[in-house]
Amino acid sequence: MLKKMMIALMGLAVFAVVPAFAAIDCKKGGFFGSYTRSDPNFDVFGDGTTFHSLVFQLTLHTDGTANEFWTGLPDYTITLGTGSPWIGSWTCRSDGKLVVTMINGSYTPVTGTDPNTGNPTPDIALFRTSRTTYLFTIDDANTLTRTESRARRYTPAQDPTDPSGGTLAALNTTSFVYKRLTASDADLLAP
Repeated sequence: MLKKMMIALMGLAVFAVVPAFAAIDCKKGGFFGSYTRSDPNFDVFGDGTTFHSLVFQLTLHTDGTANEFWTGLPDYTITLGTGSPWIGSWTCRSDGKLVVTMINGSYTPVTGTDPNTGNPTPDIALFRTSRTTYLFTIDDANTLTRTESRARRYTPAQDPTDPSGGTLAALNTTSFVYKRLTASDADLLAP
């Protein structure tokens, strides 16, 4: 009898613990706010000479809008080019996952000529616009995991507001974990 009760209690404990590990349903909300993910040891020039630790900063607003900024965008703008922040919106999918679609521009270095001096003038020009859709699970109140992403890429002459235009890139299933950026006065109270 004791053995049966112990097995029953262990079974009940398993059923009580499993929901605690389940992802949160998007439709229940509670995930709005700012999240970050580290981009450590980013090889800036691609040749192993310069590494920077950068951050992706994702903000999900209660009105359904979203934006993301990568701190690497202004790094060596004239030499490497840059990009615009990602701006877009989010929605909840029927399976409880979070879908985010954002548009951003990528710019490449170009050299012009100063009409007064004839000297070369470094600048940047639009290379392409990307419309990227991301799929996230809401793991808990402070954690999102990006599980999939796919971009449509548009040349400067194409209309990036056309959701079926451009060229569809391959599905990316690399996962990235975003953690909520929470306010804390710990640094203010430190000696």
